[in-house]
This record gives sequence, structure tokens and C-alpha cells, in this order.
Amino acid sequence: MQIKDLQKLGIGLLVGCGLLACGGEPPAPAVTEAAPPTNPGSTASANVQVFENEMTIEGTGRPRTIRLYLPPDYALSQKRYSVLYMHDGQNLFDDKTAYAGEWGVDEFFDARAKAGKSVPIVVGIDHGGERRNTEMVPWTPHGGANDESLAYVRFVVDQVKPWVDKHYRTWADPQHTAVMGSSLGGLISHFMINQYPDVFSKAGIFSPSYWVSEYAFKQIEHVSLPHDAKLYFVVGGQEDAKMVSNTLKVATLLQDNGFPISQFRVKVVQQGEHNEVFWGSEFEGAYQWLFGDPD
Repeated sequence: MQIKDLQKLGIGLLVGCGLLACGGEPPAPAVTEAAPPTNPGSTASANVQVFENEMTIEGTGRPRTIRLYLPPDYALSQKRYSVLYMHDGQNLFDDKTAYAGEWGVDEFFDARAKAGKSVPIVVGIDHGGERRNTEMVPWTPHGGANDESLAYVRFVVDQVKPWVDKHYRTWADPQHTAVMGSSLGGLISHFMINQYPDVFSKAGIFSPSYWVSEYAFKQIEHVSLPHDAKLYFVVGGQEDAKMVSNTLKVATLLQDNGFPISQFRVKVVQQGEHNEVFWGSEFEGAYQWLFGDPD
């Protein structure tokens, strides 16, 4: 499907910058202001806490590191915060751990906070290294459930989120809870909001790997999201040849299934490539649209 076909359907398409746009629980954390990082070479903000391999995925027994960004005013206030859950936590805050450069999520929110705007708590869940591919594809090649992937999804929903809500001042309801990821992380983010609309009301879906399974499209055809859910898609014109067409196909399926056009956006950046530099550059727009750019 071409861009002009999407426009005929009335699906929200963004244009910008002259381009077609385009098992165990860790100990209770201290709620005092975070100390400066002690890891030499780290570029993470002082308010990023790392819980290294202190949680274990039930069903697989694999330990997993959690990286948690607290708003700069957290220790100085009593208010509650929205929460953004993000996959591939290694790539979000720190050049030292990122695969090909960090997204700069902490720097973005630090700047917002300095400008007097509200920011969420961000929970980055590290990927499983060589197990990433199996943990983030929910279906087997024949369309059955992939138990490893479902274990990872349940880990986020049933272990990580309850722990965060218990130990931090969060708004735990779905209206204040979002999930976001890129590539396979984008695929699993879409899967998660479809499976758990009572947990997540917002999903940032960057360069989603719909090509891995035709069952991704079948799920979208058969799942009716609440009409107040919000989806934001970002893809690059320099990615795999099917990246744009598959995402536009998903947009059409959403509309055909009755999901309101006003509740999702598709941004196609013709010069965008499949990497952290691209995704990090598009993070601000995704956050602002999903959360309504709250002050």
C-alpha cells in the first residue's frame, strides 16, 4: 500500500521536517535522591537506577536487569507519576551499554523537568541477549503460542509492574501506563497492548517487525482495542523494504476493525534507518502525542 492510499483512508499521517514522516524480587529501593553514577564512562543521568540481574523471569529462570529512571523531583515531592515501560533497556540511557548509541531518554526528560514540565517514571527492561529473538516473538512459525515470549510478557506485566507500583509513587491505572519498543520491541509492544488493554492504554511502536509472522496481522484483525487506547507508529523509508508497507497494512486493519483514526498515528520518515539514532530522534514526538504533552 502506498502513502497516497493511506491518505485516502483518512488514517493519521504525520509530515515533518520537509520529509514524509515520517522469580525473585529486588530489594525495596531507597526513595532518596539518586547518587551520581559510579560506573566509569557511563552517560546515564544520576537519577537512573540499575537493578542488575536482581529479577528472574518466571517460567524460564533467566535473570534480567531493570533500569529505572526517576523524575528529578521525585525525592522532593509526594505526587504520583505515569509510567512508561520500554524494551531493550540497555539502549535507552547509557552509551556504555547501548548497542549503537543510546536513545537519550534520560536527557530528554531531564530537559523537560528543567523546563517545568511533567515527566514519567521510565522502566527499561533489558533484552535477553542471544534469547532476544525468541523472547520477543509471541508466535511459533505455525501460529502457536511461543512460551518463552509469553513468559517475558508476563514478567513485565505480573512481576515488574507490580514491583514498580509497590515501591514507587505511580498512577497504576492503564490511562497512565504505556509500553514502547523498537524492531522486535515494537512488535512485542503492539502485542502487549492487544493482550493487556487493562494494563496499557498507550503503545509506542517503532519499526515493528511484523514480517516475522503473519500471525501479527491475524491478531490485529481479531482484537478490538478500547477506543480510548492510543498507538503511535514510526517507521523509516531506509529500513527493510516491507517495513513501511507492513505498517500501513496494520493501520488499514486497525481502521477496518473499527479502531478510531483519531487514536493512532503513523509517521514515515523517508530517511530513517533501522537503528537507535533514528529511534532516539523520534522519541520526543511519540511521547508527546501518546501522553498529550502534559505540563
